[in-house]
Amino acid sequence: MSLTQDLIGLIRNKPVTPADLDHAALFTLDAVASAYAGGATAVGAILRNWAAATDRDLKRNALLMGALTHITETDDLHRASVTHPGCVVVPAVLATAERTGASSTQVLHAILQGFEAMCRIGSAVGPAHYRIWHNTATCGPFGSAMAVASLLDLTDEQTLDALGNAGTQSSGLWQFMQNGDMSKHLHAGRACESGMLAAEMAQHALTGPAEILEGDRGFFAGTCADPVAQNILRNPQEAWQLVLTSIKPWPSCRHTHPIIDCALEIYHLLDGAEASEVEIKTYQAALDVCDCPEPETEYQAKFSLYHTAAIALLDGVVGLDSFDAEARLRSQSLRRATSVTIVDPYASRYPNSWGAEVTVLTGSGERIKVSRKDCKGDPELALDGTEMRQKATGLLEYGGLSKAHAHQVCDQILSMPGKTDSVSIFSDFIQQVMR
Repeated sequence: MSLTQDLIGLIRNKPVTPADLDHAALFTLDAVASAYAGGATAVGAILRNWAAATDRDLKRNALLMGALTHITETDDLHRASVTHPGCVVVPAVLATAERTGASSTQVLHAILQGFEAMCRIGSAVGPAHYRIWHNTATCGPFGSAMAVASLLDLTDEQTLDALGNAGTQSSGLWQFMQNGDMSKHLHAGRACESGMLAAEMAQHALTGPAEILEGDRGFFAGTCADPVAQNILRNPQEAWQLVLTSIKPWPSCRHTHPIIDCALEIYHLLDGAEASEVEIKTYQAALDVCDCPEPETEYQAKFSLYHTAAIALLDGVVGLDSFDAEARLRSQSLRRATSVTIVDPYASRYPNSWGAEVTVLTGSGERIKVSRKDCKGDPELALDGTEMRQKATGLLEYGGLSKAHAHQVCDQILSMPGKTDSVSIFSDFIQQVMR
């Protein structure tokens, strides 16, 4: 038996509870809301212009939705795998359900399975992989393929072919970070499309390698210097990986979030006093991805430990407008007075815990220190129903929907568990963003 065969068995034998379906609906809403918001951005306009100028099928529309979902940096994050499953799995499922007429419940089951495959494989790639390869892009095709296989009712043998063909399409490099280029959004879209293609090909008897993960010329051998293969099948009885995934409260790289969380608490403790110096203590991956002390673009600011700490301390809030040119200019002085060091326990707890510590020195010499082991939006500190709806409606309205329409979308998605009717979320989304 190959690792992929064992993974398919683990996923398909895992029980699903009503609470699991409720969670899947929340993550569906989070992805859809993020996609609407992404469509209203400058990068979103580029993608929509491409879509309008090309012949599109469901897979290309899913690519568009996946890419748009990833733009505003509001989509979910699975800590152990360092992946964003929603932007890859949810569009693939919604697009396929459009074709197959799948019920709401079938859609949610498929999303659970797609998250599981993507996150378990992502948890096994090892830390060296993440330094070069973007885990969402490389592990994403496995997730979308597994999810689509569920909706296409593929046999285990066909699903093995689907995952084999998904893995051979794995790609996505971090080089775009150097100049703040736009490739990251393409990563999500292509991972979504590649997995759909892999599953559809398997349905038509195109075979794929059973040992795509552990084979001598497979995924681990080609892209992973220090894989932890046992993580793929670890703790099969634990909660679904979707339930263990975090939902972002702020529109920036998740590595910045524990720092934002600390800085926002300090903002209230300052009680009007001004911060003169900032000391950040965190883990290595946060610095690897977000070491940008002088962000020149909005996107670079979303990946700057320095800017996100400074703007949170200055404004006491972090929103979609916290990264524009005016915000970057205001943060300049304080971010230049910000230092970052890698220390335990934050370094040794990562990736199971994404924590940080922020210390602020005021002009009067007072030192204020706040730390986080876990971050707001993690399963340990989950957004409540009101916060989740506020986030979703805010993104949907930013994406151009009226307040009433935004609440209608929320109600439609959150009421999916237990329903047997087919869903029209995907076609509604495409119609709205392409109008």
